Formats: sequence, structure tokens, C-alpha cells
Amino acid sequence: MSINRRLIRTYTSPDQPGFMGPGHTARAVIQGGFSETDPFILLMDDVLDKKDNKPAGGPHPHAGFETVTLMLEGEIGDGEHTIKAGDLQMMTAGSGIVHTETITKKAKMRLLQLWLTLPKKDRWITPRVQDISHDHVPAIKEKGMDIRLYSGSLSGISSPIQNYVPVTIAEINMQPDFSTVLQIPANHTTFLYVLEGKILVGEDKKPLSQHQTGWLDKTDDETESNLILTTEGSGAHFVLYSGQPQGDHIVSHGPFIGDTQEDIIRLYQDYRSGKMKHISTASGDQKLVW
Repeated sequence: MSINRRLIRTYTSPDQPGFMGPGHTARAVIQGGFSETDPFILLMDDVLDKKDNKPAGGPHPHAGFETVTLMLEGEIGDGEHTIKAGDLQMMTAGSGIVHTETITKKAKMRLLQLWLTLPKKDRWITPRVQDISHDHVPAIKEKGMDIRLYSGSLSGISSPIQNYVPVTIAEINMQPDFSTVLQIPANHTTFLYVLEGKILVGEDKKPLSQHQTGWLDKTDDETESNLILTTEGSGAHFVLYSGQPQGDHIVSHGPFIGDTQEDIIRLYQDYRSGKMKHISTASGDQKLVW
């Protein structure tokens, strides 16, 4: 018997001032306790229209999880660390790493940054960074729909990105008056975030519009399930995130994720004592480029 996923919860992300000052709008896409959103900790939709040359941002640490940055518009970084529109970077912070997000000039950009948990056994793994450029992202282009697959497997294609937590990340464009069925694991936590337009989800065609997040039901069944998606009068541009829940308790504080409060205290001590190295100093086998 096939399992058809249903939309069970929606949330509209409001605009909030971002930490980079004037011109930075941040939307917190994920709401709810981690037990409901596992393996996803948070997702921010950051839009920046920086109109001066004053430096914004700077170096900061992370540990205990992975950051997954999908660049939608513009670019951030410099030299070999530049992320451009259509690129994705997955940084495994693991035991602790410092990275720099500094913007020193006028800039317009939009990016989605996800915090993805690590399995408890891999919480303190050696840090690494993976970059996949726009030109190397597996894609499907067919009449009515385009899929760009950044992580996992979907619709017969697979991403080369290596995962500690099985996770599918796809950017999807659907034209008006089109319908499709995607296959995703029935026991994976799954949500859609609409960038533009409106999508109708499931057999009952529940609507999901711009800046709305829609969470699907899930079962304990390890088989594939059907995600039925439809557009009517307008098209839709959205992202799909679907990941395997890990079932581990986490403690979150500032830029760190741990299993206990003692972990958080230790991580702050490690950072302040200089034990966390900058990602730019990582060895070649800690940097994967696709």
C-alpha cells in the first residue's frame, strides 16, 4: 500500500532585522521544538541589500553540527572561499571550527543557511567543508518542472555531497498547471519552504505560498512515500528538505550544539583558548570540491 504524505503544519516566516545591520532581513524558517524538527535545528532565509562599504560580519566558531548554505542570489566570501548564486556549501563543524563571513562592500544577496544535527557518534568528528558549484549540481529539466539536487537522491539522480545524516535538499521550480509525484522516505522529517508563487501539497491540495513553511506527516515505515505536488494558476519556486531523524537530545547555545550543558562550557573554553582552528587552515582531505 502506497503512503501519500500530507501537509499537517504551516508557518509564515515574518521579516526580522538581521545581525549585519541596515539592509539585512532575516526570516526564521523553522519553528517548533527539535523533537519535532529533528534532524533540522534551524533554517534562516537571509536577504541583504548592503548600501555601504563598512565591514559587516566576521570570524565566528561553530561545533557539534553542520551548516548548509545554499546561495540563491549574489555571492559571499572571497578567493577560493567564494560562494556564488546556485552554489551550496556544507561545513561539518564537528569538534570545532572557525569560519569568516565578512562583507566589506556594497552587496545584494539572498541565502538559506541550515543547521543540521550530527549523529551523536559523529558529534565531535574532524571538521570538513564540501563545496558544490552551480555547474556541477545534478539537475533534471523537463516540461513543467526543474529540479536541482544538492544532497541525497531524488527522481533518479544523486548528489555527490557526503552525508553523516541522510538528507535530501532540492531546489524546485514548477510551471503553472503542472503536477508531479516525488518519492521520499516515509520516515524522514520533511518540509517545503516557498520562495515564490504557490504550491498545492498532497491529495487534498493544501496551499503553501511565498515565505510559508509546510511540514509533512511521517510514519515509522522505512519504505518510500509519495509527495504529490500541484500548481494551478501560478508557478512555484521552493526548496525541499527531507532528513532522517536521529532521536538524540541536543543542547543549543550560541554557535554551539552539544549533548550536555558541560559540552557547551567546554566548547566556549576551547574557542577562547584558541583550540579551534580557522577552516582556511584545514588540510586538503578536509576540503571536498564537487
